[in-house]
Amino acid sequence: MNLTESGDGAVATHNQYVEVNGRRLAYRSIGSGKPLVLCTRFRGNMDLWDPLFLDSLAATGFRVITFDYSGLGLSTGEKNYDPVSLARDAHDLIEALGLQGVVIGGWSLGGLAAQAFVAIYPQRVSHAVLIGTGPPGLNVKNAEQLFYDTASRPVNTFEDEVVLFFEPRSTASREAAKRSHDRIAQRTSDRSVPVPIDFAVSFLGPGPRNPIFPADAVLAALKSTTIPILHVGGDHDVSFPVENWYALNGQLSTLQLLTFPQAGHGPQHEHPVAVAEHIATFVRTTARVGGGTVATANATTNAAS
Repeated sequence: MNLTESGDGAVATHNQYVEVNGRRLAYRSIGSGKPLVLCTRFRGNMDLWDPLFLDSLAATGFRVITFDYSGLGLSTGEKNYDPVSLARDAHDLIEALGLQGVVIGGWSLGGLAAQAFVAIYPQRVSHAVLIGTGPPGLNVKNAEQLFYDTASRPVNTFEDEVVLFFEPRSTASREAAKRSHDRIAQRTSDRSVPVPIDFAVSFLGPGPRNPIFPADAVLAALKSTTIPILHVGGDHDVSFPVENWYALNGQLSTLQLLTFPQAGHGPQHEHPVAVAEHIATFVRTTARVGGGTVATANATTNAAS
């Protein structure tokens, strides 16, 4: 039985808080083992992770920590969607909890925060896991206008969720979207607070822009880092096309790419168990050693079916 079904995992875990640098950061923690800290998406809070994904990560030996950014959800302080500010939130939480050798993870906007974290706080990180996000610098493929139009609606319907996070043209993806939606809805008490739409839209912009993440210093850090990096994406991501990562082949020596077919912006919600197991394999079989990243076992994590 998985943790979600047994009631001991992400659906039932209680909210916790730390006071750090003048604000209160809200977080949740499940599992035990190597710490994996996850930075959430645009308009996301602790409630909007698929609990089966979190529980599957915990089942593979991680202590899985989700949190609300400053000033959003159940956290206090000044809200700001700048990735550096979000990375600082993750850093302050990690420091307050006394965590070492952290896997820093992030989905979408949270993936930008995780990349900034790698650049600014490399001493804290053993691995980085990026989900449905984009690299710094110019893109070879822009986000779709459909993303901006849908993400800026005050309330997103289930059909909007399909468009934003799954592949509407795939029956299997639509069915996975319904299952994920229902799992997320299982938590009915001690919920976080939705992100204010006016605040979120002010950072979104009217339409596609290139680059989305104009951070040359972060790109330079990714090119020189010895930290193993995994990106998990779908082959039709309306907001962060996975093609932009493949365009950097040969430039990011520690990067592994895992792309699911007929999938969208939220592959970890469409394939929660598979993505969790790939992440666990990645962390177990790569290590930051000396001047570069080395594989510690024969394993392939750059394709999925």
